Amino acid sequence: MVALDILSDGFFAAVAGIGFGAISDPPLRAFKMIAILAALGHACRFCLMTYLGVDIATASLFAGLVIGFGSLWLGKRVYCPMTVLYIPALLPMIPGKFAYNMVFSLIMCLQNMNDPEQLDKFMGMFFSNSLIASTVIFMLAVGATFPMFLFPHRAFSLTRH
Repeated sequence: MVALDILSDGFFAAVAGIGFGAISDPPLRAFKMIAILAALGHACRFCLMTYLGVDIATASLFAGLVIGFGSLWLGKRVYCPMTVLYIPALLPMIPGKFAYNMVFSLIMCLQNMNDPEQLDKFMGMFFSNSLIASTVIFMLAVGATFPMFLFPHRAFSLTRH
């Protein structure tokens, strides 16, 4: 059952990664690698959070590192820049639940301006969800771009002979 959970998580992330990749119009040879990176990154984060109890921000950092190093390695094989591969692979990991709750709590906060108790409740929800969503997005970006800074010559020579 554990393997099925991990595989289904990776499969749905791969489908979403392909969908996000289609928006940016990469070459056809890149779609398979985008799917692989999205599946590996999302499955890594899922395993860290579910089975090891790691928080979402730290798990997102490690998933971003997996996607970043994977795009460095796979980019040479399909002759594509790293960003073509890692940006669509990262997008399925944007924390939509926290972003939605952030906007929802902001709207509820504005609707309850005359009730101090409700205002405090929704302000707390807004700041909590904002902090989590922005931290996760920051960690994903740091993890994915770290290989570019670690191996600058390799990262920028992926499409050169």
